[in-house]
Amino acid sequence: MANYQHILLAIDTSEHHQQVCDKAASLAQQHQATLSICHLVENYLASDFAYEGINNVTVEMQDDLLNNAKARIKTHAAMLNIPQERCWVEFGNPRYDVVRLADEHKVDLIIVGSHGRHGLQLLLGSTANAVLHHAKCDVLAVRLNN
Repeated sequence: MANYQHILLAIDTSEHHQQVCDKAASLAQQHQATLSICHLVENYLASDFAYEGINNVTVEMQDDLLNNAKARIKTHAAMLNIPQERCWVEFGNPRYDVVRLADEHKVDLIIVGSHGRHGLQLLLGSTANAVLHHAKCDVLAVRLNN
């Protein structure tokens, strides 16, 4: 097994996030690695211009989503002793921007949660699957208890 130096914990804010946080904390301690955390908020305003008639998301709603996510991630970071300069919460597409953040910050392990979807959801792909296939570093997908 590699000796990891910088681990990126990429979480959503589902009720299952604690499993992923626990695994990341354990591996960071085991490897004496730097631990960072990120969360990407989907930018509905940017992604849904083609559906302008049905997109009721306002700029204020987007700002509220971002600010709420920052507050939740700040709480998780405090529990994991991650300083604010290694907490990244921004608008973006989790499938690609987790990998971008990992590249920018020279991460050598990304940890994400995986719901183990089946059927149509499997065909459409998942965030964990996209990160796995695009990352230049190791990726650990932690199986979430559904």
